[in-house]
Amino acid sequence: MTASRQCRNAPLEAPVTPPWRHWSPIWRFLRMTSGQAFRSIQGTTAAPSNRETFMAAWTFDNIPDQTGRKALVTGANSGIGLETAGALAKKGAHVTLACRSRDKGEAAMSDIRASTPRARLDLQLLDLADLLDVASFAERFRAANDRLDLLVCNAGVMTPPASKTKQGFELQLGVNHLAHFALTGALLPLLQASQAGRVVAVSSTGAAIGKMDFDDLNFERRGYAAVRAYGQSKLANQLFVRELSRRLRASGSKVLVTAAHPGWTSTNLQRTNWWIRAFNPIFGMKPAQGALPSLRAATDPNAKGADYFGPDGLFQMRGYPKPVPMLERAMNDDAAARLWRVSEELTGVHYGLPA
Repeated sequence: MTASRQCRNAPLEAPVTPPWRHWSPIWRFLRMTSGQAFRSIQGTTAAPSNRETFMAAWTFDNIPDQTGRKALVTGANSGIGLETAGALAKKGAHVTLACRSRDKGEAAMSDIRASTPRARLDLQLLDLADLLDVASFAERFRAANDRLDLLVCNAGVMTPPASKTKQGFELQLGVNHLAHFALTGALLPLLQASQAGRVVAVSSTGAAIGKMDFDDLNFERRGYAAVRAYGQSKLANQLFVRELSRRLRASGSKVLVTAAHPGWTSTNLQRTNWWIRAFNPIFGMKPAQGALPSLRAATDPNAKGADYFGPDGLFQMRGYPKPVPMLERAMNDDAAARLWRVSEELTGVHYGLPA
């Protein structure tokens, strides 16, 4: 049995508890000060409430029953996407795994069914590096479904060598933001048809190094820098969530939009980052726990529009999910509105929502 199978959906206290948590006075101090330290380093907005700080850890057991709900998870063949899909299926949801590779997608379904034999799963192929394929996928999905209750925009790429999408966009911007912008817009009618439609965008603490350079989004003028390009794409996720949430609210829609980040979680996403992999044994969480912020963003009945969830530990690197502040740069309304307009222009997808 693989490690991922062993830890999926378990309470997760002992295996992932860092040793210093047993130093009670020090741990309490770190818990109380970690949010402030993180905001001081990254320049974020106001802290979550003290009430949330002292609540019991949010785990798989807190996920409400998902029976009857239809969910779609992109990048569900490995890492936190696989864990997210597996947890939703275990709670009763009918989950569509949107994956680029058929072989990896089928292996993921087998992995989920090993722990949840009666899981209701579908596999649909989706290449987020090609907007034409995104449009084709959305057309097929709309034809086969009368509604969509949950869309988890999870798939992503991290610091690859300089690469382009099929339409010529820098790969990280294209996959992490533009493709999900297009997919969400194309599936919005199905989300609107749900009684409780929800969209989750998976961002990253890497957004802290991001800056939206609207004059050079594809890093053609300034030269490609993998880490900065990744940060830009993850900052774009937060801006997108805020603007989409604002527009939906203005239109009177019931669709809820939230976001999450997995802290420091060991996944295949880090395969091009040797220095991150080197520290994974010390800092990295298992994917099953790294998926918890996404799962809380996807299922917490008390979540509100543009809520953001991340680990509750030191510097939000690890722990259990709680509401956390978005970056100060993500709170820039002008930047969010401008990114929306640019994204519509680049993808050709128009939501038809009031500005």
